[in-house]
Amino acid sequence: MAVSYDVLVIGGGPGGYVAAIKASQLGLKSAVVDKANLGGVCLNWGCIPTKALLKNAEIYDHIKHGGEWGITCENLQFDFTKIIERSRAVANKMASGIDFLMKKNKVAVHRGTAKLTAKGKVSVTAEDGKKEDITAKHIVIATGARPRLLPGIEIDGEKIIGSKQAMSMKKRPESMVVIGAGAIGIEFTYFYSVLGTKVTVIEGRDTILPVEDAECSAVVAKSLKQRGVDMITSTFVDKVEKTAKGVKVSYKPAKGGDVKSVEADVCLMAVGVQGNVENLGLEEVGVKVERNHIVVDEHYKTNVEGIYAIGDVIGAPWLAHVASAEGIHCIEAIAGKNPHPIDYSNIPGCTYCQPQIASVGLTEEACKEQKIEYRVGKFPFSASGKAVASGDADGMVKLIFGKKYGEILGAHIVGQEATEMIAEMGLAKSLEATDEDIHHTIHAHPTLSEAMMEAAAKAMGQAIHIPN
Repeated sequence: MAVSYDVLVIGGGPGGYVAAIKASQLGLKSAVVDKANLGGVCLNWGCIPTKALLKNAEIYDHIKHGGEWGITCENLQFDFTKIIERSRAVANKMASGIDFLMKKNKVAVHRGTAKLTAKGKVSVTAEDGKKEDITAKHIVIATGARPRLLPGIEIDGEKIIGSKQAMSMKKRPESMVVIGAGAIGIEFTYFYSVLGTKVTVIEGRDTILPVEDAECSAVVAKSLKQRGVDMITSTFVDKVEKTAKGVKVSYKPAKGGDVKSVEADVCLMAVGVQGNVENLGLEEVGVKVERNHIVVDEHYKTNVEGIYAIGDVIGAPWLAHVASAEGIHCIEAIAGKNPHPIDYSNIPGCTYCQPQIASVGLTEEACKEQKIEYRVGKFPFSASGKAVASGDADGMVKLIFGKKYGEILGAHIVGQEATEMIAEMGLAKSLEATDEDIHHTIHAHPTLSEAMMEAAAKAMGQAIHIPN
């Protein structure tokens, strides 16, 4: 006899497990199905373990420059194997925490691969081949996404790798080509370049981190170039060939020109992701899929009654915090709570290299494209006492306000703690704060966050600590 639930979530990532917990909290009998550790790619092979690696690189880099602080360390070395082991230990610890949350919230966990067999029915196949039938009033698909590949290029896990292999290598490569300069590509570029790997980045767009404000992206690019990273932008990869020593990557300018090549020990593919929509039975039950992503409405309903989808499998933005928010909204809608649709114009984006870069809302380029009249206020961290005292004065806060009413349209931060600071601007935007509101909110001194108050003052022509 099939076990039955009010809500069954397929996929235990940051969207799936959050949705299952929320369902239980709202009095719905819930379960989650996943063949691997709960937490998804984010917790096990993405967000969390990469931050552990990046922290290692940051500490090592600080110690290398200890002489500037009057601290010297002779014969400084690192153990690459231990760095990787620490990252994996962090991921495993957090995964066990999710298991605890499942038990605490009385969410059932079914291990295996799920497939829709009919409306309200799912078949789960365990690793040993044993099958289990489950029925549910509401089925939420949260199967996430996987790395996208360029045509003709396949990841072999050794010479041509994806992000999963990049964070679990047994040996540090002497050289690496990174294809794609989005957040994933740039974070690994920072990590490996700090540890001494010669990195070449190839990006098809005109700038690295192309979704970010171009002025802020330029600060990160300059920092990486100073570390010896080669940046090749406005260029497309022609092919990747495996050689006896590693790989040979051929590329050509986007606007035409001769094909060139670069050789390295490994090539990291970081050109985006695509939804995991295969082998779920979507075709059999009639769920609409477009361009490898499930189509949903503002409450995450698919075109089939009783079936929903959230997270990376429904498309951009491919962010863990977005998946979690979508999961909560979806369940609240199922429970009849009538939640307000998520405001996708107010989603923070973060890249955790050093200097960090974080943003919310419109870029200056987007304002120009949309013909929005705006004002800009910028405050460099070189004028921040806290930043200078901390030895991290690269970067700035850049705020964009509507010209007529002063409402905040976008916030862009590049600097040491940008990813922590951006939350204030997300809150300000959700509360429809103006440049005057931010300028007259007293920030503690000395802090990095007071740069936001100073940037707002600059936008109003009332700056004190930098020229107007």
